Amino acid sequence: MKNVMLCLLMLSAAAGCDARGFSRLADVSIIDRETGVTLTPHYYRGEYWVAGNPGARYAIEIRNRLAERVLAVTSVDGVNVVSGEDAAWNQPGYVFNPGERYEVTGWRKSDAEVAAFTFTDASNSYAERTGRPANVGVIGVAIFRERQPEPLYSWPRIGGQLPYREAPVAGSAQSPADAAASASTAAPNALRAPMPSEKLGTGHGEREYSSVQRTDFVRLRPQPEEIIRIRYDSLENLVAMGIIAHRGVEPRPSPFPGSPASGYVPDPPG
Repeated sequence: MKNVMLCLLMLSAAAGCDARGFSRLADVSIIDRETGVTLTPHYYRGEYWVAGNPGARYAIEIRNRLAERVLAVTSVDGVNVVSGEDAAWNQPGYVFNPGERYEVTGWRKSDAEVAAFTFTDASNSYAERTGRPANVGVIGVAIFRERQPEPLYSWPRIGGQLPYREAPVAGSAQSPADAAASASTAAPNALRAPMPSEKLGTGHGEREYSSVQRTDFVRLRPQPEEIIRIRYDSLENLVAMGIIAHRGVEPRPSPFPGSPASGYVPDPPG
């Protein structure tokens, strides 16, 4: 796999998932690595959902749609996939060149290795095993545009702003709108009937080779230009929640439905 740039942000530096088609800046898809199939997104009550296959490895494929570099700060189950911190906007992420596509395949362990993302029971998820179960079942990608360098020479200006300097972001990585949306859905979820199977989360799988290089990236703004949010669970749970319509075995059509099938003497029981 080709290298991708990894941005380790420092304050001293001066800043839809294609799912498919609700993003302006980047396409994001979830890939089942066992089959190579892109998981189909299902839109339900303002959110996109995909059905994960328990036990399967998966990847978050990100494609930069712009003719400039972007930074993608990526989280799984509320955890930053690069640093392992509780996810927030001012943390490290992956830098994409213009038009570049890359698959994020796991929790980054070093510049050359990741622990594979695997769909697993929530109780075995990395987030729950590290004491952070509140956000299991959601993938997030926050997209930042890059601040372009100032011209080497410019005329003096009066009344201009101070030079830009990124400020640390405190508290939760959720925006007020996201927090309100989460609060509005918390009560119905709490009253929901038990699901057919345990909720799905993302495990800390086997180590795999995945090389990155480090680069500097200055964000255009402290807040992301766009946040792509994808929720996931098992197929049977999504069917039980009404997100995916249940499709049973369809009856086989008959060319002569008004005539009985011809046959011979059947074998006796046993």
